[in-house]
Amino acid sequence: MELEERVARLDTAGGKPREEAQQVLRALLKHYERGDDEARAAIRALFDRYPTFTWATHLPRASFRTRLLHLSACDHGRDTRDEILRLNDICTEARAAGVDIGPLLREVAELSSTVDKYGMGSMRDILLRSAE
Repeated sequence: MELEERVARLDTAGGKPREEAQQVLRALLKHYERGDDEARAAIRALFDRYPTFTWATHLPRASFRTRLLHLSACDHGRDTRDEILRLNDICTEARAAGVDIGPLLREVAELSSTVDKYGMGSMRDILLRSAE
């Protein structure tokens, strides 16, 4: 089954699970942004432990900064290459909208993990490279 089909199932299940999942994601990202290093590490561990939530839950109309926070919290996801492509896409969209992306990338990089999980740099390093 394709990813899009699996994600679409969230819309057809009872109880509005997509809206509920998005509320949880917003709350997690708020804690990620405002918390200390320990809180951020715990949230990254949650995203790692629950990969289905991670790939299925997004905030479609989120700001560039919120999307960066989400990327940072996912901390490489299952494949750093996919996350780099996602980062490139959101940076391209933000530049096209006139956003000065450098300061926001550096700000979120400071909240990000320094662990190089898959040999392509830490999430902090990846965000900082994109800020250059």
